[in-house]
Amino acid sequence: MLENQVTRRAPTIAIIAGEDSGDQLGADLVAALRRRYPEACFVGIGGARMQAAGFDSWYDIRELSLFGFAEVVSHLPRLLKLRKELVARLIAARPDVVVGIDAPDFNLGVEKRLREAGLRTVHYVSPSVWAWREKRTEKIGRSANRVLCLFPMEPAIYARHGVDARFVGHPLADRFALVSDRIGARDFLGIPLSVPVLAVLPGSRGSEIKQLGSAFIEAARKVAAQMPGLRIIVPAANERVHASLKQIIGNAQDESAPQLLDGHAHEAMLAADVVMLASGTATLEAMLAKRPMVVGYRVSPVSYRIARALNMLKTDVYSLPNILARANGMGDDVVLVPELMQDDFTADKLAEATLALFQDSERRGAIVAAFEQLHLALRGDLQGHAGDLAADAVAELIEARHG
Repeated sequence: MLENQVTRRAPTIAIIAGEDSGDQLGADLVAALRRRYPEACFVGIGGARMQAAGFDSWYDIRELSLFGFAEVVSHLPRLLKLRKELVARLIAARPDVVVGIDAPDFNLGVEKRLREAGLRTVHYVSPSVWAWREKRTEKIGRSANRVLCLFPMEPAIYARHGVDARFVGHPLADRFALVSDRIGARDFLGIPLSVPVLAVLPGSRGSEIKQLGSAFIEAARKVAAQMPGLRIIVPAANERVHASLKQIIGNAQDESAPQLLDGHAHEAMLAADVVMLASGTATLEAMLAKRPMVVGYRVSPVSYRIARALNMLKTDVYSLPNILARANGMGDDVVLVPELMQDDFTADKLAEATLALFQDSERRGAIVAAFEQLHLALRGDLQGHAGDLAADAVAELIEARHG
């Protein structure tokens, strides 16, 4: 590591984070860089966690926390104005390095303009180039001097296109123990060890609950009808999601009725025997919790047909556990996680796949063993946490500028 290195002056480090996940990554990065550069100045766009670590946020992070095409389009004039102001302000400040965290639609454009102005730029969290449009790596390479990757298979993809990319480990791999604590999670949630538990996570956005929630809840009820004593727990990501799920679940008070939780998704996964969830980052969390799962998702038929017609998808699996299993040599056709997508996304099929997992303890054990291997792969043989490794990669660029 580059601990305790000192540049000729205290560096100015700019970071641009959008969304809550970017704020967490940014806070870890600020803390790790602060250990290397105690007098450094951190500026840009960040949330509450980054600010608590000593970050000076020039704008509210919520300015960038937009989801969906329609929402972005409606705010486009304001976003373009913000981007123009931010670029001008950063060029005037001349920071030693600029790190854009995720939010590629916004950050890559900013990074490109700053790099053209002579600033060193880093893009932290690679877009899913392993799943679709690998040629995007060339565009990313024109924007960033270095790309920091969360998945071990990503740097090789960038190398094919002459882009400097580093695997720094996935921060979630640091936050989950290799051996999960089911007893502690059940004690926290007040669930006896003797009862079977199904955790249901239909998504973290209102649009996902509207599109997917009813099928997931109906499927859970179908499983409960076949498994007397089953406890169903449904963690809600936020108040809006909680209200939507409550409307779907209704006011049933019987023992098999789904129990709605305020947050505590990690505890719900750890407490569960099986998880039923929407495709997305939550599948990675369930994998790191070592919980067998069934994944489902559905997008609009038009969007799906367009993606297929343009050959935008490079993989026939969608969930991160399956993608990682294939990338880590477990087999080109391995499917650790049942995936029910598009027309297959029905309550009946979700329930059938979930019951099959409950009824096959040998299969569940094999899945847990595979998930442990993938957890280790996300840590790699790297020494240190993801935030420290990301800080090393950023510090190299700072030192190179002053070397």
